[in-house]
Amino acid sequence: MPLAFESLNRGTVAFGFFNIETDLLLQQQYFFFADDFCGHLVRMAEDKRQERYETAWPVYPIDDPRKIGDLMAAIHGIRYTGFIGEVYKQFPFPKREAEFKQKPEGFRNRAWMISLLERWAVYKTIPVRVDPHPETVSIGEYLFTKEVFHQLIQYVWVGGYPRWKEEIRPDYVMKMKGRIEKSSSWLMKGLVLR
Repeated sequence: MPLAFESLNRGTVAFGFFNIETDLLLQQQYFFFADDFCGHLVRMAEDKRQERYETAWPVYPIDDPRKIGDLMAAIHGIRYTGFIGEVYKQFPFPKREAEFKQKPEGFRNRAWMISLLERWAVYKTIPVRVDPHPETVSIGEYLFTKEVFHQLIQYVWVGGYPRWKEEIRPDYVMKMKGRIEKSSSWLMKGLVLR
């Protein structure tokens, strides 16, 4: 389930997993896969630059909120609208609350998710800016403090809400943690994944 995170320029931003059967993340209107996100973080952790730099991340944006769909209605089986509704038709919310855990093998559904995304979104790249002064990261149009950016990373590390099933994390999450722990980058300083 996505949680609310504070941006410096756009107020509250939804970020997170939205279905336990897939490793797709959403950040407001942007959709991207968790293994890609973790791969970007590995490269950021290895980057030793002390000046501002910019890169680009591929995403699937859905700009119209009606086309994104109603997550809570889909979770409760009330109605299935937009992209999220289509995901929940394929992968319904579990009947037993104990089964509500993020599945580490969600990457196995990636081909199906991409085919669905291609019907709702246009694949493109968005700018990502890393600025050591004043310690901010922007992902697309959303500007985050270093501390909030760390919260996004921590969210993926724990498996969001409801956490990883049986506390088993995918290999790409473990690789991300290893690189962050060894990083001397100002961006990763102070980040402890627990």
